[in-house]
Amino acid sequence: MQEKIIVYDANGRIFGKKMIVFDDVKDIRVLSNPLAWRIMELLSHRPMYPAEIAKNLQIYEQSVYYYVRKLLASGAIEEVTTNLVKGGTARLYRPSSPSFGIEMNWGEKQLDFRANIQKKHQHAHKFFGNYIVNNSFHGLIIVGAPDPHGPYKSSARDGHYAVHLAFFLGTLGEISTEFIVKLDADAKAEKVLDRGNLISIGGPGTNIVTAHFNKYLPIKFNETNFWSGLVDKAGNLYNSNNHGLIARIKNPYNNNGTVIVIAGVRSVGTKSAVIALTNYSEEILKNYQDQDQWALIVQGFDMNSDGKIDHVDIKSVA
Repeated sequence: MQEKIIVYDANGRIFGKKMIVFDDVKDIRVLSNPLAWRIMELLSHRPMYPAEIAKNLQIYEQSVYYYVRKLLASGAIEEVTTNLVKGGTARLYRPSSPSFGIEMNWGEKQLDFRANIQKKHQHAHKFFGNYIVNNSFHGLIIVGAPDPHGPYKSSARDGHYAVHLAFFLGTLGEISTEFIVKLDADAKAEKVLDRGNLISIGGPGTNIVTAHFNKYLPIKFNETNFWSGLVDKAGNLYNSNNHGLIARIKNPYNNNGTVIVIAGVRSVGTKSAVIALTNYSEEILKNYQDQDQWALIVQGFDMNSDGKIDHVDIKSVA
């Protein structure tokens, strides 16, 4: 008898279940008996004493004891505990596994769990295509410094949203050996903007790297006043606090690199954009088709009034 794990896919989610595999068909033969199987089904709901089993199935206790001994010998059930009842010993039983089977010595296949994840996040894989190479993340995430800095002496309040994004990126590929996060002031000072792939989180008022790339974006923050809102190609202004931008362009300083900007009119707008890109990526990114320049504006909402963004609408696409 061996213990195995059954792995199966249910709507894109991977589940595992313990399974006892019998080496000899005689060990599983007892489970083919209808009464033994009814006992197993009953015990699958909760552990029981033989007297309880007999009462539930309306059969003699002697019959229950007979099959309990058979099931114990095969390893299909196990003893949970014992209690003294009316001067005797009552034993509580339960199934030893949620599934049982026999196994032939052939048919093994190596499973690629990454392929399942890629199937689930196929649009995200396309969007972050050149950031994930050989299942490893290649890029730099830049967040606004929390201290007053830049021409506006502003302090970023949305840098921690990178954690949520990083967890999502971890489902697409493994982290590289390099430290992948920098503050905007350090990134600018160290002249890494031409390094290749960059992800800049936070609006241009609090992230000077976003401000640097803003003029190249197909949808951009108002250059005369970053906090006044986002302007799309049609000239429409989006200035609610919960408006956020997701944009992807070629790095203007490196033909082999990409710049992704995830930013909001205010910090809640950045949060809306991060949630849109992670929690709703397949819907948000379904119209992305490998364009060199692509952007959309989203708006986040708290639909159940619990103080958390739980719904995102697309407002404009470029």
